Amino acid sequence: MTANQGDTVRIGELELRFMVGEAGATVFEFTVPPRARVPVPHSHRDADELVYGLAGVLTVTVGDRRVELGVGEVVFIPRGSVHHHENPHDDVARALVVITPGSIGRAYFEEIAEVVNGPGRPDPARAREVMLRHGLVPA
Repeated sequence: MTANQGDTVRIGELELRFMVGEAGATVFEFTVPPRARVPVPHSHRDADELVYGLAGVLTVTVGDRRVELGVGEVVFIPRGSVHHHENPHDDVARALVVITPGSIGRAYFEEIAEVVNGPGRPDPARAREVMLRHGLVPA
């Protein structure tokens, strides 16, 4: 799959530009603005995640380990590990995210975007339902 503008999903201020969406892997460029935290701490039931720093610094917490992920650095998040990402810094952070197998794909992010981007505050029960249905387990 070749990425183009139509391959971008926005969740609040976050931007995900999808590059691969196959059964074997989901790959996207993840842009996180300054002072943003996302998503809620969670684990993946059936998928591993790899995060590779492209720009800025993305803070990745896996269990009790907090990593300041810079350009060219990588964090591996095994399935079942509680984790979350945030950018408490003053610059935009960008990372390449690989989820394998591709069981958590674009459809999940589009659904969660509907919950987050809608009017008013996001409904936590609805967000939880979407997460669980796609194999994400809120911590």
